[in-house]
Amino acid sequence: MKKKITRKSDEKIDELVIAQADDDSAWEKPIQAYRSKSKDVSIPAEVASRAAFFARLHRESSVEDWIKKVVAERVDIEEAAFAEAKRDLAAQ
Repeated sequence: MKKKITRKSDEKIDELVIAQADDDSAWEKPIQAYRSKSKDVSIPAEVASRAAFFARLHRESSVEDWIKKVVAERVDIEEAAFAEAKRDLAAQ
């Protein structure tokens, strides 16, 4: 026989959490989460000067901020293209 899954409302979950907040036995053992280390990236001087031009053109406060935006946008595009390619392969 299947068990019926009942979902608790956000309010009920909040009430449970608040009621159990000071009860250590109600909680699992804490876990550690670590932030991945950042990587330094160097770019050729010619590319850096071109990037500086476009950062000024786009009125960015710094070249670094403009490069971060451009890289983030490109990563989003690449992730979308990868997901689409993955779907296409799965459909075949």
